[in-house]
Order: sequence, then C-alpha cells, then structure tokens
Amino acid sequence: MTSLRFDDVTVRYGTTTAVDGVSLTVPSGQVVGLVGESGSGKSTLARAAVGLAPVHGGSILLGGEPVPTRGRHRPLQMVFQDPYSSLDPRMSIGESIAEAIPPGSSRAERRAEVERLLELVHLDPGRSAALPARLSGGQRQRVALARALAGRPEVVVADEITSALDVSIQGAVLNLVRELQAELGLSMLFISHNLAVVRYVASHVAVMHQGRIVEQGPTDRVLAQPDHDYTRALLAAVPGRRSTS
Repeated sequence: MTSLRFDDVTVRYGTTTAVDGVSLTVPSGQVVGLVGESGSGKSTLARAAVGLAPVHGGSILLGGEPVPTRGRHRPLQMVFQDPYSSLDPRMSIGESIAEAIPPGSSRAERRAEVERLLELVHLDPGRSAALPARLSGGQRQRVALARALAGRPEVVVADEITSALDVSIQGAVLNLVRELQAELGLSMLFISHNLAVVRYVASHVAVMHQGRIVEQGPTDRVLAQPDHDYTRALLAAVPGRRSTS
C-alpha cells in the first residue's frame, strides 16, 4: 500500500471555490476520516482524487507520483453514497465485480476472484447472478466495496457510504470496513458528516469547513479536545454529548 497526499489542493467551479488549499495525507494502511457538514467540500475533494472534479491548484500524489486517472487499472477506487446508482442495474453483481478486475486473468480465475471477494464482504457467492435490485441497500453497498477491491487499489475513497442506509444496517457495514482494514491493511479516506461513525473507523481525522481543513490529528485527541470552534460546534450537535468548552 502507498500513501495518498493532497498538497495545497484547490478546486473551483466558475467563481466558486469548493476546496481551498487543502493539505492532507492518508498514510499507508490507515483509515483517515474527513468530516464536515454538507457543502463543506469534503465530497468534492474525494471526487478530485479520482479525477471527477477539476484541480485548479496544488497536487494529488500517490506514492509521490500524480494519481493516474486513465487506463483500466485505477490505483484509487471510490465507493459512493448511493450503491444502487453506482451499479449497472442490467448487470448481475458478479458481472459488476468481474468488470473491475484488471485484465490478464482467465475466465475461471475471474470467477474464483468474484467468489473470493463476495465472501470477503460476507455475501453468499451463490448470489453472484442476482441483479442489484434484488439486494438490500446494505448488500448493495457490500457489492460496491467488493467491486472497489476488485480493482486492487492502493487506496479506497469511501464517500458517505453509510448515510443512505438504515441505522440498523450502518453498524454492519462499519464493522466490515474495520474488518477489511485489519485483514488487508486497507488504506482508506473515509468521508462522513457523522462524528460517531468517523470515531469508530478512523485513527486520524480531518475537519473540513467552507472548503478548508480547520483541524486534524489523531481521532481520539481531536474529538476529546478540539481546538477549533467549528469542531466544537459539530461535537455539540451530537445527541447526548457533553460540551467540550
């Protein structure tokens, strides 16, 4: 695995600056949480990392080199908030996963890899012929994770992957993220507006507000002793949490 680094990254849409001089590192084998309210720029930063948003300043580097955004093999893979819209409804889940496997494997090898990935995300390989519409939201998000891993990425970018799921399902998906990180040494940029979710999965957290990172550090320290007023405001909004001021 290789570290992902944002160096003074700026993203603009017309006259609007969505990301303003952001610097952040996702170390190899770690989960870094990026938290902020809707409109803070966190999803735009994620999209910039995988080539889906224009970078007007700074650089995004993987292992010290610019991130390739063309070609079949993408070392950064993104998992989106809505798993249904990210899967082709006409393709079986097995076909969707197989499509993401880098070229060079035989049909039998690809089939075996699909089965392995489905088992890895705790889905029955016998359901590989099912269409996405036949699965629950949580199951579809597991398929989306399997598809991302099929590309053999160096870093996974997960953008609000539990926010569209029922609360009863969110915990299972978060447990899966922790399990994958432990088993695979997975490197991940985990984006969420939910501080409790970030605390559960991330060892390091960055807080984003109005396109800028206003605070970052070890998750336990930042959430226990926040330095910035915006971080304190986010924490104060968490139900049942005492004020840190």
